Amino acid sequence: MSTNPSDTGSFGGRSEPPKPIIPKSASEALRPMPGPMPPRRSRRARGQFIIFMNFLMSAIVLVTIGAGLAVWYGKSVFEGPGPSTKNDTVLIKPNTGVNEIALILERNRLISDANIFRLGVRAYGNDGALKAGEYEVKAGASMREIMELLKSGKSVLYSLTLPEGLTVEQAFARIATNEALTGEMPAEMPPEGALIADTQRVTRGTSRKEVISKMIAEQQELVETIWARRSPDLPLKDINEFVTLASIVEKETGIADERSRVAAVFINRLKKGMRLQSDPTIVYGIYGGKGKPADKPITRSDIDKPTPYNTYAINGLPPTPIANPGRAALEAVANPSKTDDLYFVADGTGGHVFAATLEEHNENVARWRAIEKKQAEAAAKAAAEAEKTGTAGTTGTSQ
Repeated sequence: MSTNPSDTGSFGGRSEPPKPIIPKSASEALRPMPGPMPPRRSRRARGQFIIFMNFLMSAIVLVTIGAGLAVWYGKSVFEGPGPSTKNDTVLIKPNTGVNEIALILERNRLISDANIFRLGVRAYGNDGALKAGEYEVKAGASMREIMELLKSGKSVLYSLTLPEGLTVEQAFARIATNEALTGEMPAEMPPEGALIADTQRVTRGTSRKEVISKMIAEQQELVETIWARRSPDLPLKDINEFVTLASIVEKETGIADERSRVAAVFINRLKKGMRLQSDPTIVYGIYGGKGKPADKPITRSDIDKPTPYNTYAINGLPPTPIANPGRAALEAVANPSKTDDLYFVADGTGGHVFAATLEEHNENVARWRAIEKKQAEAAAKAAAEAEKTGTAGTTGTSQ
């Protein structure tokens, strides 16, 4: 047996014949040799990865579709007609957040879903833009329309009217009983004549103290503005006397065309040192801010009763105004008519007749007394006829 190593393999078999050497060109020799191929992924591993990626892609697609549907649904509900079938009001108090507003609207059946309203408000960037107030929501209003309404601040306004000639006490009584206002009244009343006679437009929930402060400020501004434009020859020492005389003019006549002429009478009297002899000052001296009962006439004893306000008994003006004068009365006193009138008396038609002399005035008074007598007789006759008719009717019924 041969022992030549070249004749046997490692395990004693025959060896492979040597591979032929293939010569390479210089460029081929310089090329990098390819590396070993990576191990092939098993079929099982490749299957699990593909399944996971398919699941992930499917989930992303489904979530995207679901989110799109949710946005579409939410937008359609937010901008679609609401559930209300009639106009209604809703009160949003100060410092109320979007979450609570949404719940209030849902409880009042003005919206169908508080969550959609809340998300819609935030999507439009109005989270902090909704304002307090009382709002009138139209029937079928959408959530978006309600959002825009609350954003605008155009809440329901209520009228608080204080006519010219009310005293501060009478004005306070109206303010205290106004149901749209809230809160306590001030502990003290402002001076007489300090409130503006006007119509205030207020939202429900406005505090009474806030309204009163506003009325005081507006009256002060009005008075100071008109006082600054006054005639230079007025016999008035200060702004208090100006408001006081305006309040007397306000109580003497409610006819706009007469105010400047009534003011002229009092201005002329002050210049001559004559007493004003104004009946409303007698009433205020006796009854104060409460006012005279409508069924109680002024008597001779009232005229003779001395009070600091009785201009039949005192010289010049009372110490304070006797009511809240309006703009027209203030303007009339600041720039009164240029007349020689010193007297006026009722003419029977709701106005007054004026006179420059006492003789003429007495004639006017006589005519007024005759008118009064006729009016009294007519009233008595009408009352008698009414009583007679009522008695006859009762008798006829009993039969």
